[in-house]
Amino acid sequence: MSVRIGADVGGTFTDIVIEVDAGASAPELHSAKILTTHDAPEQGILDGISRVATDAGIDLADVDQIIHGTTLATNALIERRGAATALVTTAGFRDVIETRTESRFEQYDLDIVLPRPLVARHDRLVVTERLGPNGEVLVAFDDEGARAVVDEIATRGYEAVAVGFLHSYRNPDHEQRFRELLRAVLPDIAVSISSDVSPQMREYERFNTVCANAYVQPLMASYLVRLRDQLRLRGATAPLYLIHSGGGLIDVETAAAFPVRLVESGPAGGAIFAADLARRYGRDRILSYDMGGTTAKISLIEDYTPQTAKTFEVDRTARFKKGSGMPISIPVIDMIEIGAGGGSIASVDRLGQIRIGPRSAGSEPGPAAYDLGGTEPTVTDANVELGRLHPETFGAADITLSPDRARAAIARTVGDPLSMDVHLAAVGIAAVVDENMANAARVHAVENGKDLAGYSMIAFGGGAPLHAARLLDKLGLDELIVPPGAGVGSAIGFLRAPFSYEAVRSFYTTTSAFDIAGANTVLAELTDEARSFVRAGTDAEVVVQRQVAMRYKGQGWEIPVTIEVERFDDLAAEQLEHGFTKAYTEFFGRAIDDVVVEVVSWSVRVASITADPAPVALHTAHTTESTTSITRPVHDAAAGTDVDATIVHRDELAPATRVAGPAVIVEPQTTTILASHHQAVVQHDGSLLITRTARS
Repeated sequence: MSVRIGADVGGTFTDIVIEVDAGASAPELHSAKILTTHDAPEQGILDGISRVATDAGIDLADVDQIIHGTTLATNALIERRGAATALVTTAGFRDVIETRTESRFEQYDLDIVLPRPLVARHDRLVVTERLGPNGEVLVAFDDEGARAVVDEIATRGYEAVAVGFLHSYRNPDHEQRFRELLRAVLPDIAVSISSDVSPQMREYERFNTVCANAYVQPLMASYLVRLRDQLRLRGATAPLYLIHSGGGLIDVETAAAFPVRLVESGPAGGAIFAADLARRYGRDRILSYDMGGTTAKISLIEDYTPQTAKTFEVDRTARFKKGSGMPISIPVIDMIEIGAGGGSIASVDRLGQIRIGPRSAGSEPGPAAYDLGGTEPTVTDANVELGRLHPETFGAADITLSPDRARAAIARTVGDPLSMDVHLAAVGIAAVVDENMANAARVHAVENGKDLAGYSMIAFGGGAPLHAARLLDKLGLDELIVPPGAGVGSAIGFLRAPFSYEAVRSFYTTTSAFDIAGANTVLAELTDEARSFVRAGTDAEVVVQRQVAMRYKGQGWEIPVTIEVERFDDLAAEQLEHGFTKAYTEFFGRAIDDVVVEVVSWSVRVASITADPAPVALHTAHTTESTTSITRPVHDAAAGTDVDATIVHRDELAPATRVAGPAVIVEPQTTTILASHHQAVVQHDGSLLITRTARS
């Protein structure tokens, strides 16, 4: 028997899943959602694991593996509560992380507000040294000056040091030398060097990434050690692994050394969950929709694989606008994230418009309806007022909903300022959040050169099934799947993730003068690096994927091109140029003739091979109809009025049962809403396949 635990700490809820696989049939899943304990996140995990293990009759000593994803690193960056950090950089480049680049997310905004640098100017120190773009030494490393900087760091009492020298991605010698001098004086200080954390060109992104890594390193290392020790005290001796932003598993030591790779760990688990379901259901084009208590995440999955990127942003200052945050240059599952979770706070702006988020009530104090001290109206409060959530069917065991408090909060903040009744104000809140999510999905698709026609939607997270059917209509999609365990989907995704690591490095060449030997050396070194991290967690068979970032000469950004070979030969330049031309045409509709093609960055991803899930055939054929007679008034957004919706308990529905809308399908961790023109058919694995009815 195999027993594994997935633990996802979100901004509002901590989700715990225990999977028991006895080998004879499908694994059993036991799960719970509890409010996140922000002051000590490990406490929520420990309490949740103990609760679920007791309910499932599991002894923690029998657990084989614990997989964890957390928002702790993200929150530390956003809330600026990391370690006292110094940045050591090349003389003349002290202000790179403050001057940023010439890009402006609002071209004509004279009052533009940009994220405050993680490291203030007086904490940025310089060393005389200089490398050229090919790694050649232009100015020798000043040992004496570096020693003086080390002494200053020791005097000021920093907890962490980030080191970022110009062009160190091509030659790490100077960064490694400074780290050696620093540790000779301060052996226990946390130090991160950019040639290890993010060996990629573009100094602003690289310096920002190494600062972020150093800034959260002491916090994350302490947290992971506490969590591991507390698990052992409670009898769990299983190894602890973390899911990183690229959607794979790494061991605690790697996570503690490179905590910046954990910044998007929870959302990455959700995308892995959706990709696993896509393969299970035979749907090769999926829109993954994950809505929790704080944010909503949308990602695209093609050929059963999530889209990926090499950079992403945190701490956006302008309502989640692209370009308004701090760029982090690490491999990540590409997704768009907006402040549209269940706890997102509704307000009225100066123009009399309803706004949702990005502020969230989180778990402390939570939505007003939770009756835990929250007084501001949230999306959850609107759903309570609209009848979609109800005290008698709300799944959280330790929360009793208060419709009166929800109504009072909506009236005070939205209804009264707009001179409208509470119910209409709640309709407005729901309409705005639905359109925000639909617009985010459209933008994300366009930015990736995709047309959503023909995509299926998979909805999970505590809030997504409440809004997914409406999103289905707005985007013009044909089918929606709400899987079993949707409320804790990201935590289940942790259990589906492979051990993986993606190593990335910038190395410049062109197809007209291709450096075969240099390219082969980079590929070999990246492969060895990635393999070493994966081997630290598993000895399973692995698959190696290689990719290169290319562009036309004169362009400022690159597109990814897959490499099909392990080593290049004399035909390498021709093969790469052909692959780039094909990819460029797919992205932009046409290629450009007679322009030099540049090869900029290289990446190698090594991942353990996981077994394919058992296939499930989806169909709308049904043999029985749900016959429940229990109803309550629920607002139907498509009809624009309240309707009497049937209340159906999901665990009472047998396979091939059809539920016709309007209906509310309730379960312990989420609620699915069907409008009058929707139907849900229960599949053999327990998932709900939601489509429009013939009359619609």
